[in-house]
Amino acid sequence: MESWSAPMPRALRGKGKPLALFDTSTGVVRPTAPAPHATMYVCGITPYDATHIGHANTYVAFDMINRVWRDAGHQVRYVQNVTDIDDPLLERAVATGENWREIADRETALFRDDMAGLNVLPPDHYIGAVESIPSVARKVMQLQESGDVYAVDDDLYFRVRNDERFGSIAGLDEDDMVAVFAERGGDPGREGKEHPLDCLVWQNARPEEPAWDTPLGHGRPGWHIECAAIALDYLGPTIDIQGGGSDLAFPHHEMGASEVHRLSGEWPFARHYVHSGMVAWQGHKMSKSRGNLVFVSQLVREGTDPMAIRLALLAHHYRTDWVWTPHGLEGARERLQRWTAASQLPYGPPVDPLIDRVRVVLEDDLRTPSALDAVDSWVHTALTRGGQDPASPGEMATLVDTLLGIRLT
Repeated sequence: MESWSAPMPRALRGKGKPLALFDTSTGVVRPTAPAPHATMYVCGITPYDATHIGHANTYVAFDMINRVWRDAGHQVRYVQNVTDIDDPLLERAVATGENWREIADRETALFRDDMAGLNVLPPDHYIGAVESIPSVARKVMQLQESGDVYAVDDDLYFRVRNDERFGSIAGLDEDDMVAVFAERGGDPGREGKEHPLDCLVWQNARPEEPAWDTPLGHGRPGWHIECAAIALDYLGPTIDIQGGGSDLAFPHHEMGASEVHRLSGEWPFARHYVHSGMVAWQGHKMSKSRGNLVFVSQLVREGTDPMAIRLALLAHHYRTDWVWTPHGLEGARERLQRWTAASQLPYGPPVDPLIDRVRVVLEDDLRTPSALDAVDSWVHTALTRGGQDPASPGEMATLVDTLLGIRLT
């Protein structure tokens, strides 16, 4: 599947230090240690309503990881999927009378445009669920051969209890897992299952639903096995980061980690499980089912600079839950104007201390609000007191582009 394009970050003087991030599976902030390449898999959208601010918050957060890694001298291998066949997409097609594939293609194209506008570095591989079906089928067959999959009617389920590590990612007890599983697309009450938490890996064809011919029969993949298969194919059995919104820690990342473990024998699948916070609007987390969404493309059509949207996101620490407000966006617009004005001055104060400060706070679990404060301080000095360095305004613009992804024009 086609990705999007964005300019690669320009090198700054010196080099960043190792990036430390909060790992959901251990509950602590600890250094990432990529070698020889930094590898990251971020779970993508289901394309039936893209791109809302919650999506943007997640993908900007992982773009920041990409940028800080690159500044530290790492080569980054980044993979993202797009779940271009799934129940919510089919439900949208029925509700609107549109063809499901046309919806998926349109919304995926819109997502790509939004990511380019937000200056998000593209993944090296952008893989759709549909194109990964042959790989998924092979891996489900491998799990069948090892006794990790069983049939319920004509559907196939993964035995979570076969993996002794199951439950170690999100840290929930079994009762909580069952409750959350039911809320997030699972079917703990289905008759015939061996355990309520066993998850669907292959769904037999349903009447009037799309399906594909494979050695498993005519059907389509379950959700979690899709990401497990893509990650194994493009990054291998052990990666540095698996990421997504905090609502993916369970069941999605938990199930996927166990599936990879049973397929490869390697543990952990990800050295860090990294999750972004949820963004609320009108009193609730933004969600497609609730319909309380603010769309990036709509804001841009109304005249908002995508860089102001990105600044509004970076004003919040990536792990926090927060509320989107027009006031916050207006503050981001004003900040962008100040930064742009400072970047166009003939002279400015020294930039090296600013580079050092921004690196220090970003390397410490991506403290983006502190990074914005540091730039604000430099900008205030430049606008009110000036400076003597003719190169520093341009160097400041390069800094905020390279490390924060903010293009100043």
